[in-house]
Amino acid sequence: MPKYLIQATYTADGLKGVLRDGGTGRRQAVERMAESVGGRVEQMYFAFGETDTYVIVDLPSNVASAAVGFTISASGAVRTKTAVLLTPEEVDDAARMEVAYRAPGA
Repeated sequence: MPKYLIQATYTADGLKGVLRDGGTGRRQAVERMAESVGGRVEQMYFAFGETDTYVIVDLPSNVASAAVGFTISASGAVRTKTAVLLTPEEVDDAARMEVAYRAPGA
């Protein structure tokens, strides 16, 4: 199952929810969200700095990842960035794949 890194930054309203629900309450909500689209949370961490939460999640597809991102962003309580994560073996496969490409101006 594809893995994704979701970086989340809470708005002021989102932070009020974290204060009310606590970190474990937010983790439970994120776990339910992932499970609702057929996925699972591998890890979730809160952090200092520009990004408030890092979540590594297994989701069944890019479509499921997009649905999660749309839903989270539409709440207005959280801004997210999502990165597709590749295993070292997937990088090996990509490095061996032949690609027909012509650079601009070449």
